[in-house]
Order: sequence, then C-alpha cells, then structure tokens
Amino acid sequence: MQRMLIAGAWVDSSDGRWRPVLNPGTGETIDEVPLATEADVRRAVEAAQLGKAAMRGLPAHERARILISTASRIESELPALSRLLASENGKPIRQTREEIAATARIFRGFGEEAKRLFGRVVPMDAVPGMERHVAFTVRQPIGVVAAIVPFNYPAELWAHKAAAALAGGNALISKPPTPCPLTLLRIAKILEEEGLPRNVHQMLTGSGEMIGSLLATLEGVQVITVTGSVETGVSLARLAAGQMKRVYAELGGNDATIVCADADLEKAAEAIVLGRLARGNGQICCSVKRVFVHASVRDEMARRLADWCARLVVGDQLLETTDVGPLISEQAAIEVCELVKRAVADGAHLAAGGGRRGSFMEPTVLTDVPSDTPLFRDETFGPVVPLVSFDTVDQAIAMANDSPFGLQSAVFTSDISTALDVAYRLEAGGVMINWGSALRSETVPFGGVKMSGIGREAIHDTLLEMTEQKAIVIHNALAAPGDGHRAQIAE
Repeated sequence: MQRMLIAGAWVDSSDGRWRPVLNPGTGETIDEVPLATEADVRRAVEAAQLGKAAMRGLPAHERARILISTASRIESELPALSRLLASENGKPIRQTREEIAATARIFRGFGEEAKRLFGRVVPMDAVPGMERHVAFTVRQPIGVVAAIVPFNYPAELWAHKAAAALAGGNALISKPPTPCPLTLLRIAKILEEEGLPRNVHQMLTGSGEMIGSLLATLEGVQVITVTGSVETGVSLARLAAGQMKRVYAELGGNDATIVCADADLEKAAEAIVLGRLARGNGQICCSVKRVFVHASVRDEMARRLADWCARLVVGDQLLETTDVGPLISEQAAIEVCELVKRAVADGAHLAAGGGRRGSFMEPTVLTDVPSDTPLFRDETFGPVVPLVSFDTVDQAIAMANDSPFGLQSAVFTSDISTALDVAYRLEAGGVMINWGSALRSETVPFGGVKMSGIGREAIHDTLLEMTEQKAIVIHNALAAPGDGHRAQIAE
C-alpha cells in the first residue's frame, strides 16, 4: 500500500480509509492509496507554510540541482515508471515511455531556468523629475502553489506545474489524479530523496472535488494551477476568487482540423490518426476532435482514415504491439460508445469502428456528422473522429470557431498563404500547420482561449507565472543631471 506525503512524512489518511488503484484494462487491483480527509488537507496547507519559508532561503543553484538530479533519477527509472504508468493509466507502454521521458526533460528544463530568473533595470529618466532615481526589478516566489492534475497525461502535466513551482522557489501541494496516482507518488519520493527540504512538498490522494475545493478556499495557498474539465476550472476559479488567488487553468478543448482540397491527404490522415485514435487512447485535451474536410476530398479522406483504423491494434497496454489501450474506466468507454450511437441516430454515417469491449473502444470514424449532436458539439474523450465537409475556407473557419472552446487547432494545405490566413483567423491558443493539433513541446507556450483556459504552460512562460515581479527604486541615487558637465566647465 502506498501512502501520501504530508509534512515530510509518508502517512495514511487520518481516518484510515483507502482506495484501490485499478488496471483499467483488466480491472485488477494494482495498489491502494489513502483517501485524504479534510483534516489531512488542512494539515498539508499548514505544513506548506513551513515549506514556503524553507524555499525562500534555498538559493537558485540548489533548486536547480534538486530538479536536475530528479530528472536524472526519472531517466534511470524510466522502464519501471513507464510500466507503472501504463498499468494504472491505460496508455500503451510505448506512449508512457515518451511521457516519462518528457517528464524528465521538463524537470531538467526548469532546473536550468531556475538559474535564469532575470530582473531588469528600468530607465527612470523617461519621466520628468525622476532623472536621479534608479529602478530595477527582481522576481520572487509567490508562496504556495497547488497543482491539480488529470488522468490522461499525469506525469507530464504534473511536471509542468510542479517543476515550475519549485524552480521559482515556491512550496508545492500536489493532487494527483484519483484513478492513477502511483507514478506521481513514486516521483515525489525521488524528489524527497534528492534533497527537497522538509515540508516543501505535500502530495494528497483521494477525492479531487473535496481536496481541490479546500485548496481553493483555505488561506495559505496563493496559486491554483489545474488541468481538467471546464466545470472543474470554473468551480475552482469561483472558490479562489474570494481570496484573489491566482488561477491558471488548462481546460477542455474541441479542437478543429481543417483539411483543404490541396492537402497531402495521406499526411493528414496519419496526423489525425496519431493525434486522436492512436495517442492517449483518444483522451487528450488537444487531440483532433472535429475534422472539417473539403467536399471534393471528403470520401477519399474517410477511406484513408478507415484503412488506418483497420491496421490499429487494440489491446493490452503493456504489449509493445498495442496502438490503442483501454480508456480510463469502463464507464468512460460506455459514455463514448453511447455518444457514437446517438450521432448515428442523429444522421451520421459510421465509416469505421463504433464497437466497445469493456473499457476498450474501437477506433471510430464518422461522416456526415450533424453539428448539433453531442459527440460533435461537446468534447468527446475517446478514439473517435467525426468528419464534416465544407465548400469554402471561410465556411470551415466559421464552423471551427463556432465553439465555446479554443485550445489548439490544425490546418492542412499546400498553400502557405492559406495556411497563415487560417492560422491567424482560428480562435485557438495554438495552430498546427500540416500536422495534428495534439502536438505539444515544453518549449512552446501551451494554453487556450475562451472556455479552454487561462495562462500558458512552457519552460519560460510558466516560471514567470509562478513568480511575481517586485520593483525596487533607489531615490536620488545619481548625481543631478548635468552636474558633472557644469563642474568641468567651471574648471
């Protein structure tokens, strides 16, 4: 049985309750974790105040050392961590290897950036009467950061928040995803072993709704950073507003891909498959969720996608040959399957897939999808691609923007002018040209517009969001302007 981290110790919940962690493909119990109580959350927040003070006294080079050595340890344990993550999360093991490798890169990147938190000198002589003053800025920790992480890419998404918070000199309270917390618990142990000061990090397992709500309302937490559903983000923002806490939220997406008539259709098909059907089992916030295809190539596009579906291997996520593993739970697969059935009943045509076996959902392609069916209108978390045809690029952009979401998007065309025009006009935080929307690099700002969130995550951007800028002004630090020149004339 695993334990959670509070006040520098690995502990049970205060009432002794536990929750099993299951393999979503087999239903077998992998391990058990505590169900944190309200008292546990309060104790974690109290301990974080001691951690906040400890981190303020930790120099940048020591923060960098801890993060970089943690990255090396993650890399040394990559096979075991990848297998553990695949077992509890359901993604094929080839993909969890990529996620663990990205987690290590993110920790190393923030370790390096911890040594580059630069301030700046501000010219005061731009304002009449202030010519003799000197002003400069420094970046300092905000305090305590609460990081709330979803199930789909738990290690990588947590690294963006946790490593950034620590690099900036903050204390950290982590809430790993309820279905799959084990990999994060292991990395948290590595952080402790690599010398993170006592009380700096708390990791709470259990009910996300209860823990998140308390972290958003209790005094002593200055930042909430969350990746999750729109409902979760809006709820936390409302709760946090009472204390003016900063909230950074990467929420849902209904990402649009536009395939023009002059596109490389095989490349587009490959990108759509890898960005939706054979990546994260379709459970990615920025994956390809709505595909708009020019009417002249709609049928050919559907055929190519169906051919890809026939070649994908659905099965045990621990096998090297598997392309699509189980969804996070059987209930999740049932919900996706019902959405597919509803779309067909509403008039969509099933071009490939559509079946379900337990937690496993077949890669599915639909054509002639009505714009008002829930599978198309809302975010669908599963390996399903709906196709809608268009006649003009303006029409495609209008349909793509007709959504409360705006995370990422994509356009496929051979015309660079068309590509850039579409990229500028799409209402999204990021646009991929000639590749799928499910592309993320730790060096590129990632985040959405509209209901898809607030803030950007990337090595450079997040570190700034995890620190605050302080201005320091030295009054009359310089000689009066012209004094030196007048003295020379007098001589």
